[in-house]
Amino acid sequence: MDRFVSLKKKKINLQNYFLKKRNKKFQFFVDLQISVDGKVVKDPDAILSGGSELVYHRLPWKEPDAPHVLEVLYEDDDMIALNKPSGLQVLPGGLFQQRTVLRQLYWSVRKQNSSLTSQESHPVPVHRLGRGTSGILLCAKTKVAKTRLAAYFADGTSLVGANRCHRKAECGGTRQISKIYRALVTGIIGVDKVVINQPIGNVRYPGVAKGLYVASPSGKPALSKAEVLERDEQQNRTLVQVEIESGRPHQIRIHLSFIGHPLLGDPLYVAGGQPRWFDSEFVDESYAQDGGYERPTNPVPGDCGYYLHAHRLVLSHPTTNEMIKITAPLPSILQTQDEVHSSRESLSISSAS
Repeated sequence: MDRFVSLKKKKINLQNYFLKKRNKKFQFFVDLQISVDGKVVKDPDAILSGGSELVYHRLPWKEPDAPHVLEVLYEDDDMIALNKPSGLQVLPGGLFQQRTVLRQLYWSVRKQNSSLTSQESHPVPVHRLGRGTSGILLCAKTKVAKTRLAAYFADGTSLVGANRCHRKAECGGTRQISKIYRALVTGIIGVDKVVINQPIGNVRYPGVAKGLYVASPSGKPALSKAEVLERDEQQNRTLVQVEIESGRPHQIRIHLSFIGHPLLGDPLYVAGGQPRWFDSEFVDESYAQDGGYERPTNPVPGDCGYYLHAHRLVLSHPTTNEMIKITAPLPSILQTQDEVHSSRESLSISSAS
């Protein structure tokens, strides 16, 4: 694959360019992999000047398998809400460049309009869900909707940051979006409701170019409200509902692990909101032979195995201001016993009729 870049701004060396633009160190020892203005370059300290034409050849690699079925939960002329399966990445990155929600949205529109180019409009996600998280993913179909929906998510986070509030009445603003998740955590949470306002910061971590988000007293404000739905004493786990009023990366995973109840099956975060494996003095500098994409040996945020589902979304429509309520069906493991029984009864009635 060739990549052409017109550099119009200040000078930058090749290594810093790839770190900044591609979030990865690039292999410089592969012959003929990188050229600048038609000349092969192997020195990572080579300077790129304004107007330089950069060409690099990424060696091919096989993307890991990923689910591809996207159920449409809601759609109109301005937006579309999808039910993202666990295991599907939202945006291209790392080992997943084609098997992502964004690429599926593009190809879905392309099938309807064969003349569509990659620069033309297609639905785009306005927020992210972790690769292992399932449930509602909101996407905009117009520029106006994209701007307003993105502002809804950003405003919620900024309100928490500005007020460090614990109750909506203290926030000094009206939220235009509400996000409710279901999660299954390890251990038995003793209280019925808990408010978690632990700040979330970023630390260097091997295999994660932009650093890993963890519970940190010097981090940015974050607010989650968890409510116990069911306790399973026999299997030592608790089913919870979580409303997040800010949108920090991996916020629910970090907050629940911070209070001593990591998500069941989470390969990364443990009690305290910290990674399972961490050595601040060690940063892995090795790279796979697949064009510069790392294959970390330690757990990273994109690893799956935990149970977290974006269940309900209530928002003000970006153009009509109508209140829209969207629900993503719950995986059976995230249903209460009453919900499981209700589902079975509904199936029995359907079968009988």
